Amino acid sequence: MTFRQFAYRNVTRNKRKYAAYFVCSSFSVMIFFLCALFVFHPAIKNDLILSTAANTMLAAEGIIFVFSSLFVLVSVGSFLQSRKLEFGILLMHGMTKGQLNKMVFLENMMIGGSAILSGTLLGILLGKLFLMIGAGFLGIGPLAFYFSWQAPVLTISSFALLFVLISLGTFVLIGQDSPRGLFHGGRRKEQAPRVSLLWAAVSALLLLGGYALAASASASSVERVMFPVVAITVIGTYLFYTQLSLYIAGVLRSIRRFYWHKTNLIMLSGLSYRWKANGRMFFMVTIVSAVSFTSVGVFASIHTLSRELKLDYPAAVGYVAKANQDGDRAEHDLQGIRSELERLGLPYETLTLPVKYAAVASQTGPDLTRQLPLISYSDYMQALEKAGFVSGEQPLQGSEGLVMIGSQRDRSLTSSRVKAVYTLEQGMEIVEAGYTGHVPIAEYLLPELDGRDGGDFSGIVVSDSLFQAITPVHTDRYTGFYVDDFPQTSGIARSLSDKGKVAYESDAPYAVVVSGTLFEIQKILYSTMLFASLLVGTVFFIAAGSFLYFRLYTDLDHDRQQYSTLSKMGLTDQELDRTVTLQLALMFFIPVGMAILHSLFAFIALQRLFYLSIAVETGAVLAGYLAAQGLYFYLIRGRYLRNLKKN
Repeated sequence: MTFRQFAYRNVTRNKRKYAAYFVCSSFSVMIFFLCALFVFHPAIKNDLILSTAANTMLAAEGIIFVFSSLFVLVSVGSFLQSRKLEFGILLMHGMTKGQLNKMVFLENMMIGGSAILSGTLLGILLGKLFLMIGAGFLGIGPLAFYFSWQAPVLTISSFALLFVLISLGTFVLIGQDSPRGLFHGGRRKEQAPRVSLLWAAVSALLLLGGYALAASASASSVERVMFPVVAITVIGTYLFYTQLSLYIAGVLRSIRRFYWHKTNLIMLSGLSYRWKANGRMFFMVTIVSAVSFTSVGVFASIHTLSRELKLDYPAAVGYVAKANQDGDRAEHDLQGIRSELERLGLPYETLTLPVKYAAVASQTGPDLTRQLPLISYSDYMQALEKAGFVSGEQPLQGSEGLVMIGSQRDRSLTSSRVKAVYTLEQGMEIVEAGYTGHVPIAEYLLPELDGRDGGDFSGIVVSDSLFQAITPVHTDRYTGFYVDDFPQTSGIARSLSDKGKVAYESDAPYAVVVSGTLFEIQKILYSTMLFASLLVGTVFFIAAGSFLYFRLYTDLDHDRQQYSTLSKMGLTDQELDRTVTLQLALMFFIPVGMAILHSLFAFIALQRLFYLSIAVETGAVLAGYLAAQGLYFYLIRGRYLRNLKKN
């Protein structure tokens, strides 16, 4: 038997341990290849709008590769730890350290090479189906199968480099332990877990503090607290599995009536050891699952975001001619928009209104506005009527003004924004009395007020009498084209703007917004993000299952001996099944339960950024993942019990 045959047989003899690792690696390679097939498809990368989808899938590939690197590194480290006894025996029988390193390198490359080959071949077989599903997500016509040479080259070279580097890294993981140290390192130590009450309390405080920060975050503070909340929650989760959970188990053991009831003694004593040995693995499963749940849940809310966009862009096409623009140029642009709408057979209504800019001498509050955009109350009501909005807002009196919201996101910022009083250079005052109930003029068409908390507040609605009395620095002219089915306007005014908008702050003598084009871009972007999140989430889910599978079968021989001894002492099959089922259920569902809890508070914080609720989509995603975990638990439980009862 040659050395290579020896390494090969080592892999085949341990195929039960390596099975989940191989499947997860192959699946990661396959998803990476399919994403590359999508990115390099000519119908995707050469299209102006669909190129956004290609960039999103490329980012998903990067996430998959980084996660695969961590997954392979952790898995290989676990495999080496579980084989220390085997390595010690080999060294005691004359194998050199160099030969041991070579053997481990060959084994890793055999598994890695097989995963790359099988993943790429599966990707080729499923390529057409994947492109069909991707086209369905994007809402475009079917994509013809196109096999680009870049996809297999990128996939094979990336993962070959990954497995080579990880395999070379095993030399460091094996270390310089002596044969005797390796021999003893392979023996399972049944030491009682050591728990610090201080660190257990710190874990509870960190988790509760992170949840409290997430739940109390406002729309304006979500971005500021996001990093501290994530950091606090991650540290608290790690301490939960390494300290707090063990402390809770210790408290349960101290309750004698509970601990000595039926098989609780066996279940809790075995569980404490499993929790100590697998704490880091549970931590990784929880964090990975929480990231997956949150990303998929957010992007599954695309339909909610689409409904919100209709409220944000009342006119299908909005055009603002700046004061310095030539009148003939503005009329030429507007006539071009009319011609395109008529060519498409879209009935439309128009509204033209003036936007005055008043010079501001001073204002209260933390902001500083030099020129204040103003529209009259009657023009505001006409804009709402053309857009089909129903408003019960009362006419304004005196110096009162309503701040125009530029999008539904601004509604969540109004509570923290300081209302201002503006003193104009003419001597008049304008007092911010509230906010408009709807968006009259879409964002990007007017300059934003200088709000420190962001937002798209873009001017003031004042009474008709005050509007007439104000002498402006200059006056712009807004024209809106109102269409019932605004998504059909996608691509209109391409000569004015390729991607559906030219913001007021640009150097162009006009500002334009085409809601159909923006809707198409956003729909494709969020659909692609949802698609990519589902792919990445599936990789994460399979990897988490692989960790659990490996840890179960690493302890299988020890568990067989333990339960064989207990059976001789009178433990029945029903008691064995109940004990093992409860232990497995805690191992499977506590990490997922913690991940769901993390995700729920993340959704609570993210909901502040949306005007419409995303609770339904969030609940559907979490229920789907929980059902998938339940199915996986049911399959693994049956297989594990059968193997446990052998011999």
